Amino acid sequence: MRRLAARGAAGDVGEVAAPAADSTDCAQGRSPRPPRLIDLCAIWDPGVFLPAAGWKRASGTARRRLNEAEAVSGLSSVREAQVERLEAARPCRPGSRERDPVLRMARQQPPPWVHTAILLCLLNLTGAIEIPMDLSQPPTITKQSVKDHIVDPRDNILIECEAKGNPAPSFHWTRNSRFFNIAKDPRVSMRRRSGTLVIDFRSGGRPEEYEGEYQCFARNKFGTALSNRIRLQVSKSPLWPKENLDPVVVQEGAPLMLQCNPPPGLPSPVIFWMSSSMEPITQDKRVSQGHNGDLYFSNVMLQDMQTDYSCNARFHFTHTIQQKNAFTLKVLTNNPYNDSSLRNHPDMYSARGVAERTPSFMYPQGTASSQMVLRGMDLLLECIASGVPTPDIAWYKKGGDLPSDKAKFENFNKALRITNVSEEDSGEYFCLASNKMGSIRHTISVRVKAAPYWLDEPKNLILAPGEDGRLVCRANGNPKPTVQWMVNGEPLQSAPPNPNREVAGDTIIFRDTQISSRAVYQCNTSNEHGYLLANAFVSVLDVPPRMLSPRNQLIRVILYNRTRLDCPFFGSPIPTLRWFKNGQGSNLDGGNYHVYENGSLEIKMIRKEDQGIYTCVATNILGKAENQVRLEVKDPTRIYRMPEDQVVKRGTTVQLECRVKHDPSLKLAVSWLKDDEPLYIGNRMKKEDDSLTIFGVAERDQGSYTCVASTELDQDLAKASLTVLADQATPTNRLAALPKGRPDRPRDLELTDLAERSVRLTWIPGDDNNSPITDYVVQFEEDQFQPGVWHDHSKFPGSVNSAVLRLSPYVNYQFRVIAINEVGSSHPSLPSERYRTSGAPPESNPADVKGEGTRKNNMEITWTPMNATSAFGPNLRYIVKWRRRETRETWNNVTVWGSRYVVGQTPVYVPYEIRVQAENDFGKGPEPDTVIGYSGEDLPSAPRRFRVRQPNLETINLEWDHPEHPNGILIGYTLKYVAFNGTKLGKQIVENFSPNQTKFTVQRADPVSRYRFTLSARTQVGSGEAVTEESPAPPNEAYTNNQADIATQGWFIGLMCAIALLVLILLIVCFIKRSRGGKYPVREKKDVPLGPEDPKEEDGSFDYSDEDNKPLQGSQTSLDGTIKQQESDDSLVDYGEGGEGQFNEDGSFIGQYTVKKDKEETEGNESSEATSPVNAIYSLA
Repeated sequence: MRRLAARGAAGDVGEVAAPAADSTDCAQGRSPRPPRLIDLCAIWDPGVFLPAAGWKRASGTARRRLNEAEAVSGLSSVREAQVERLEAARPCRPGSRERDPVLRMARQQPPPWVHTAILLCLLNLTGAIEIPMDLSQPPTITKQSVKDHIVDPRDNILIECEAKGNPAPSFHWTRNSRFFNIAKDPRVSMRRRSGTLVIDFRSGGRPEEYEGEYQCFARNKFGTALSNRIRLQVSKSPLWPKENLDPVVVQEGAPLMLQCNPPPGLPSPVIFWMSSSMEPITQDKRVSQGHNGDLYFSNVMLQDMQTDYSCNARFHFTHTIQQKNAFTLKVLTNNPYNDSSLRNHPDMYSARGVAERTPSFMYPQGTASSQMVLRGMDLLLECIASGVPTPDIAWYKKGGDLPSDKAKFENFNKALRITNVSEEDSGEYFCLASNKMGSIRHTISVRVKAAPYWLDEPKNLILAPGEDGRLVCRANGNPKPTVQWMVNGEPLQSAPPNPNREVAGDTIIFRDTQISSRAVYQCNTSNEHGYLLANAFVSVLDVPPRMLSPRNQLIRVILYNRTRLDCPFFGSPIPTLRWFKNGQGSNLDGGNYHVYENGSLEIKMIRKEDQGIYTCVATNILGKAENQVRLEVKDPTRIYRMPEDQVVKRGTTVQLECRVKHDPSLKLAVSWLKDDEPLYIGNRMKKEDDSLTIFGVAERDQGSYTCVASTELDQDLAKASLTVLADQATPTNRLAALPKGRPDRPRDLELTDLAERSVRLTWIPGDDNNSPITDYVVQFEEDQFQPGVWHDHSKFPGSVNSAVLRLSPYVNYQFRVIAINEVGSSHPSLPSERYRTSGAPPESNPADVKGEGTRKNNMEITWTPMNATSAFGPNLRYIVKWRRRETRETWNNVTVWGSRYVVGQTPVYVPYEIRVQAENDFGKGPEPDTVIGYSGEDLPSAPRRFRVRQPNLETINLEWDHPEHPNGILIGYTLKYVAFNGTKLGKQIVENFSPNQTKFTVQRADPVSRYRFTLSARTQVGSGEAVTEESPAPPNEAYTNNQADIATQGWFIGLMCAIALLVLILLIVCFIKRSRGGKYPVREKKDVPLGPEDPKEEDGSFDYSDEDNKPLQGSQTSLDGTIKQQESDDSLVDYGEGGEGQFNEDGSFIGQYTVKKDKEETEGNESSEATSPVNAIYSLA
């Protein structure tokens, strides 16, 4: 099943389908071009409708009017935007020049709306305001012959010149810049009420006598207008000179050129080569005709002798063909047998004994050449090379790529044509000829020159008395053209002076114009390559506004089309035109409306609500005028149930459905075509409104059937194929054998039932490629927030092709559809027309509203911005409000267009209430929810009441409270602790806790070491102030630990050694003294000095005596009267084995170092006394 469409609408840029296939395509064996919708305004010659396919047949005036219209109104974009999506076209038939019969019939009997639409289009395309013919005005040239006017000598000569004006202008001519007196030549006459010259040769005469340059002058009392300078030339088709041509002898494999040298004709003849028996010469990359008409052989083969070669010239005007005497070839060869099987041999030349050789250029000669081309013309570059094997030709441009949109290759890649040349196409091109033996290149330097072309063509100037104005004549070219101004056909320098006129190069300025300023000005700009001549009159009028079109027109248009409502008007001063709908006070311009300079109102896409009465009002200082146009919007004609492709058995009954939806106010006609020809409804067929039934299907019924549903405004077509099988075949087996593939893309999307919040989308399914379609995915794209990005909208079963889509306000929707089957997804369909829903206040607010600090003194409020489907209107913005929580502060607010706002100068980590509300130009969204956010965080204070407890020698318990000032959200605690024993430290351990943990137990590694703990709290900013505590010392072990610790120190060991050495020395001294005998002074260590009464020996020594039985200082007296030594921690008893300290009989020290009195007297009544080391040292002194 395939669907076609051809629609048009009155008042719209009316549309009809172009021919399905051009005869040229068929003749050249190309595939027929698919039909497309053609703008009815494309071209209109008087009495003949010419679609775009017939552009070349249009007159120069019609082409010029279209070009001017496209420049003014952008019609070319209209035509491009309305290219039809048809995929099927009528197959070519040999020799057939007929076009689609429906379209042919439409051309023969165009409905009235076609003429209306065309007339409206022509009015629309006229950018300048024209003076009504009932008002006085200077002459204007309306029609003239082309500049290079070539005529057929067998016909009368016609040189056209027509003009309008009020009063009607008179005409005269110049020939070769001299006055041409028509009255003196009986063969020359001028048509009535026209300036067209007619030269009649029925009574004899030679047309060549009238060749020359002609110019027409149209004059009335307000000025003179000039035509172009028309160069008249008579077509020439001279005979070919008689000549006898000898056979051309050439060695097989050698290059050859057969020259044509046609006689010079006007215009140049068309050259082609044939045999003398009028058989065309087969051309390929080895044998081809050059642009100059010569026939080139890259290498000659033996089979080239089988025919002769004759150059033929076809002359345009005489429609005659002249044939040159034929060339015959004599090919010298080493292999005289012409074995046809060798023609397709992979190494044909070696098989025939032809030596291979590198390429060389036959045309152009050498390695470089140059070529000049004029802007806007076609550039043709040609390279023809010889060589064995035949070389291949490739084209390149130095420093860039070939212009792909304008470049095409011709003559088996030997020619490169670049159409519509511009300055950017200048540069160096080179062709590369290569075969397996080597390659060679030729460089062509291209220079682009330009005849003058308009940048700003002067236009008629209509002024009111006292107004200012200007005529501008700007043109460009290469070389730069010169500008010459004339007035009424005379050079401006020789015209009478006008104080209100000032010439400034390419501009004439008029100030305070008066009635006497009326005239026709000519601007002539020229260079060596050509010239341009333009007329522009200055008319001074005082006219109130007037309407130029019939009143109260009715325009009917099809939904979703684009249309223009025209309101031709005139007035001087030029009135201002405004449009109103249904009497409303607002001017229509912008959005879906656009008002052109000439007052036409364009509605870009017609919707139901656009139906109504439109009023145009023209106003100037002299008054106003108005007119009304009634616009009716009609539903399009759509085939919603299309005929399906069917495969049936012979003799069965088949029904082809064609159900149509159309506007009930329009008359519907349904017809059928078979193989694109009108279907004859015979006895075996029954045609109903929604179907076609064929009884007893025969093989002759096989073919394509097209349902055509049409109204007076538009039409729709759908096509299906019917295949008839023989009795032994079954449709099931045939279909089962077909391979499966992804479905073809859906097509022909249409929007209907437009509403504020919904639309119906209808599409035509593509071919399922033998795998049923299971689903359709509808996607949409909008051009405001994410242009070019497609989003999934909804999904529908594969059994439907129409669905209602829910829409959001103020979205410029565009839809496409993707088909899915078990193999995969189709390519997306071509997008639908755009549809913008009307706006409304937002119905929601942005989501994910958050308030978070990025610094300690700010709070950043963020949210997820709303998308196009939730904006609901233009200028979407957000009202952001905030205030501190649990305070009675007023709300702060700001309007933001982005998705974030930063509140500054906030306290550290305090809660805020936040609201974000959406707003557009239609109003505010609903009241937003309140969200709690917090300002920025800082470092926390130290944890409170950090406690370290040691319940036993194995564990240590830690407890703490949360910081008094967390300054943010606590994310945890960090504990660092290390064991130490005196100055000896262990490895530091780090523990991280959750924010809710306030206890921790440390397992001691040994019972002796103590621990130092550092605890800090953490926020997102970092760790805060730390608190440090140490574990207590273990009970009853402090002293032991200290002693053990000191005893292991080096300094203590050294000190003990020194003391021991000193004690040893003292003992040795005492022993020596004792061993000498005699007395040695012994004195109790006292704090008082010696008195004079102390007894002395004669030799000065003291005699020890226990007289008075005095106890020693530092001793105690026991209860029984004995003397007992006082216990002392530093006595040497602690370092001995116990017992009382005393000397042995030999005088050695065996007791305490303090003095103790013996209870018994020693021999010789001498007192014996233990001397302390101090006393001993003292005595030694």
